[in-house]
Amino acid sequence: MTSLLDGLEVAAGGVIVLIVFYDLFQSVVLPRPAVGKVQLARILIRPTWKIWRWVSQRSSRVERSEARLASFAPVALIGLFVVWALALMLGYGLIISGLGSEFRPAINDIPTSIYVSSSTLVPLSYGDFVPEQGLARLAIIAESATGVALAALAITLLFSLYESFRAREEAVISLDAMAGAPPSGLHILETAAAHKTRPGLQEMFDEWRRWSAMVLESHLAYPLLVYFRSSHDNEAWINSFGAVMDAATLVMSSVDDDAEGAARLMFTVGNHLVEDLTWVLRLKPATAAIVERDEFDQAVARLKKAGYQVKDGDAWKQFVDLRSRYASTLNQVAHLLAVPTAEWVGDRSYLPHRQSRALRPRRRKPTTINP
Repeated sequence: MTSLLDGLEVAAGGVIVLIVFYDLFQSVVLPRPAVGKVQLARILIRPTWKIWRWVSQRSSRVERSEARLASFAPVALIGLFVVWALALMLGYGLIISGLGSEFRPAINDIPTSIYVSSSTLVPLSYGDFVPEQGLARLAIIAESATGVALAALAITLLFSLYESFRAREEAVISLDAMAGAPPSGLHILETAAAHKTRPGLQEMFDEWRRWSAMVLESHLAYPLLVYFRSSHDNEAWINSFGAVMDAATLVMSSVDDDAEGAARLMFTVGNHLVEDLTWVLRLKPATAAIVERDEFDQAVARLKKAGYQVKDGDAWKQFVDLRSRYASTLNQVAHLLAVPTAEWVGDRSYLPHRQSRALRPRRRKPTTINP
């Protein structure tokens, strides 16, 4: 009976370790999303984010709320590795418990075996329990190697995520001058006309086509990047992307411009990103343009006033067809991430950059001099 129980402990521990290895491979090592895979990150992150978002938004001060929301992704990343490490300690602990008779002194209880497992995974083994036979020695060597590999994966993933985050945010910050904060596709085109930089629209669309491909590759392989928040207020990567998509849609449907070819290429890659975000985040497919006809007519009138040549024909129909492919999805992502809303994404409001209270000059009270 004792041998049977020991064998079951070893088998159970081996199953747990294999499950963790599989999850680590799918979540960290595999550089692309696998179809139909089950990930610990996917199971834990989304529900945890909803709770974290609700708690963070209870604050009456926007600065505090934003700071709490921004801390979620780094905390979640650390939490995932903690969960993986605890699961490995439990799995190897069960294996060591089943092989307890092969240690000197013998290990007779699970708490002691988990202690040996924990000190081996870190590794901080004090030598108070020594494996004397083959299977016990193999288990200790395997766990020690696992601990080193887990630390290496954590460091590698951390640098990879922050490199992708930096590359993503560079384009978002540089768009601020053209798109405003929150960004607007209409404002991009108006700014280009006002500053006589319309030839630069083609370069901007080319840059955001490459940006969309980069985000498509990195954020789908590591969905936790979706929750990394932009470091500047009233800016968010999803709203900046939506503004560029709106600008491309307006160029394709409503105005004659030399940047139309670049806009179409950018729209194609961007639409691919939207479709995959719908799948990864389990959102409803985009079905509506979320823009009224009078709003579109006002936008066309503003573009005509800015100096653009408006296309003949039913531009509204083409605009609705193009924008209905991505608008509602971007709106869902914006609400999911609780990011500042932008024109044609959410409530269409404009918010200037906030100024920290600590940086605002304080008004001095007038001093009175007694005669």
